[in-house]
Amino acid sequence: MAREKIQIKKISNATARQVTFSKRRRGLFKKAEELSILCDAEVALIVFSSTGKLFEFSSSSMKEILEKHTTHSKNLEKAEAPLIDLNLDDSNYTSLSNQIADASLQLRQMRGEELQGLTIHELLRLEKTLEEGLRKVLETKGQHIMEQINDLQEKGKKLMEDNERLRKQLMESR
Repeated sequence: MAREKIQIKKISNATARQVTFSKRRRGLFKKAEELSILCDAEVALIVFSSTGKLFEFSSSSMKEILEKHTTHSKNLEKAEAPLIDLNLDDSNYTSLSNQIADASLQLRQMRGEELQGLTIHELLRLEKTLEEGLRKVLETKGQHIMEQINDLQEKGKKLMEDNERLRKQLMESR
């Protein structure tokens, strides 16, 4: 003979509700104890009746289990915080990737590549940028050449002085 299914809803009769609460509470606590023993799990169960009475079960110290729960909850909150940082890092990555792509395109255009599709205005701007760059390159090159000339002149002057000093030493030794 099969048992009749009970519809889960609030029991309107207060006495019947209290009897059902007591039976089911005992069953719930028994299941919690079995889970603790069979699976070596730490179980804490806290139940308040409709009258406000406290019932509790714990496989070990209730305080230790609750502290463990609190610590675990805090760790979860901390673990979720980096996800927000990662989302920010992801948007930074996207922004930086776009900047790199733009800079790479500009570099290729300065090399004379990928010029098709540019307007006259963009080509003129590119030409002006290249002329400015060429002017700076020539200026820097001129400065380096002048520095090398000055270095060579100083070395030449030093060699002449050394040569003159050696000539005097040679004359004195004769």
